[in-house]
Amino acid sequence: MGPAAPGLSAAVWRKSSHSNSSQNNCIEVADGFPGVTPVRDSKDPAGPALVFPAPSFAAFITGVRRGDLT
Repeated sequence: MGPAAPGLSAAVWRKSSHSNSSQNNCIEVADGFPGVTPVRDSKDPAGPALVFPAPSFAAFITGVRRGDLT
């Protein structure tokens, strides 16, 4: 079972530095949640957020950077 979803009402979101604003394919992440990485669609900031275990999200980002997921 994954980590419990943290309260995100006070989250400070930042857009991914790799988001492509011209195609409107953007995600935002919130820092400051130990052990987890909240992620949301920047086009729908009031919509749901996904919360990933931090090590899993870091492995995903590493895979993207290496081109493993293309």
